[in-house]
Amino acid sequence: MKTLLVLCVVSTLAVLTESVTAEQKLRNCNEVRAAFTSKGLNVNDVPNKGVHGASLKVCPQGFSCCTVELEEKLSQQSQTEIKAPVSKLSTSLQSTFKQRHDHFDKFFRELLKNAEDSLHNMFVRTYGMMYVQNSELFRKFFESLTRYYVSGSAAVNLDSMLQDFWDELLERMFRLVNVQYEFSDAYMECVSRHTEQLQPFGDVPRKLRIQLTRAFVAARTFVKGLALMPEVVNRVSMVSASPSCVRASMKMLYCPYCSGQVALKPCQNYCLNVMRGCLANQADLDAEWNNFLDAMLGLAERLEGPFNFESVMDPIDVKISEAIMNMQENSMQVSQKVFQGCGMPKPNPAFRSKRSVKDTGFTGRFRPYSPEARPTTAAGTSLDRLTNEVKKKLKHAKKFWSTLPETVCADERTAPVDDCWNGTAKSRYESVVIGNGLANQVSNPDVEVDITKPDVVIRRQISVLKDMTNWLKSAHSGNDWSGTDEESSGGEESGSGCDSPSCDGDIYFPTTPSVRTPKAGPVSNPDSAGVWSEGSTVLVLCGLVLALLAPHLR
Repeated sequence: MKTLLVLCVVSTLAVLTESVTAEQKLRNCNEVRAAFTSKGLNVNDVPNKGVHGASLKVCPQGFSCCTVELEEKLSQQSQTEIKAPVSKLSTSLQSTFKQRHDHFDKFFRELLKNAEDSLHNMFVRTYGMMYVQNSELFRKFFESLTRYYVSGSAAVNLDSMLQDFWDELLERMFRLVNVQYEFSDAYMECVSRHTEQLQPFGDVPRKLRIQLTRAFVAARTFVKGLALMPEVVNRVSMVSASPSCVRASMKMLYCPYCSGQVALKPCQNYCLNVMRGCLANQADLDAEWNNFLDAMLGLAERLEGPFNFESVMDPIDVKISEAIMNMQENSMQVSQKVFQGCGMPKPNPAFRSKRSVKDTGFTGRFRPYSPEARPTTAAGTSLDRLTNEVKKKLKHAKKFWSTLPETVCADERTAPVDDCWNGTAKSRYESVVIGNGLANQVSNPDVEVDITKPDVVIRRQISVLKDMTNWLKSAHSGNDWSGTDEESSGGEESGSGCDSPSCDGDIYFPTTPSVRTPKAGPVSNPDSAGVWSEGSTVLVLCGLVLALLAPHLR
């Protein structure tokens, strides 16, 4: 009995001593003033001494080093505090995929230029003036390919362009191998109508059309997808924080300061509930974002395999030369079929040469192209290397939006379960951690979220990602997108409706989730016999003593 009384008195004195010490710190607010000054706040905004019974709007009322006016400034500061560690990561994510876009775009453009230069150099050596006099045909061919790569079917109908190219090449070659005849425009139109039946270039035009279509659609769609990613991140990062989010963030980050506990960090699960409430709309973007990334990864595999742009463009000079040789070797048969279908042309009165028909045509011979040979590189790299690098980045960006709260609430920014700020005091956070997304916020204990009003900017970006995913899947099948090739991002819709100029959006980089489940607290049980022992009587006396001291402990 005496031992219990001694323990009661000692513990009571310890609590009283600790409370007096805390009250002394709170009365002069020196530590709080120093902490706020280190964060860039004006020291004059902090009272020299604690205010008893402060009527605060957000933080717990009572003895405090904060005022209502200071709470307003701390609300703005809390946004900066949350945004600071994630703005850098947001910028890094945008920069990463902008760089990948620029690398791929530069690579594809250089491949086009290298292919044109290679054909020009080879044809000059092989055909000489015969090619030089007709070089604009090939120059226009590559110009059209480049315009198709840049702007798609809105600028160039690839099938029609290729058909016109082969028709024009046939006309010029047909005239060259039949220089002894004179051909009118009407006659050449008849020749063009029989091109598919004649197949003067063999199977090269058909195969090349399939290869070019698949490679170009895959390349330009993949580049478009890479360009879309930083645009989406940028627009979502500009979405304003709601007023309720601002209040909850301020309460979590700065109310411990007002109570004089400047070193106290928020409980991790408390932080998760606050951030999942603040980022509920962003989390709803995650599903479509992941679908988009899966489609990008699927198309990247096509670029490495059957739709390899590099493997199509590098030997294109050889493929066109094979078509020319087919026409040259079968010129007699082709001419006879044309004469049968279109009629016998008139002799050319200007033709006086004794040279054979064979000597007037193309006579060049080209090296055979081996598909196993690795093509030359452009932009100092190769498509395989670029694709391998970007696939790693795409995989890392999965679940970007749903893991944002975990980034903010990382271990270094929060405290252990039993030694942290729970929103009202230094104690355990007992509330259950709610799930991600807008629908789950109906039961959020720390942030008021109107689940009936989804953010219009984010909903627009969900739609944009869905359209782009369909485009990527179409390209994966070798088909161009049936939609219009417009600006990928939406308009300048308003965000969540925050009217405060301090409302800024936050973007976070994903980390591995780490949710701590609160443990059940101890439960007091009465004596098993239902009768109070002497120890129980002492404990009651201790409770009465603490109750009498309570007014002095505040």
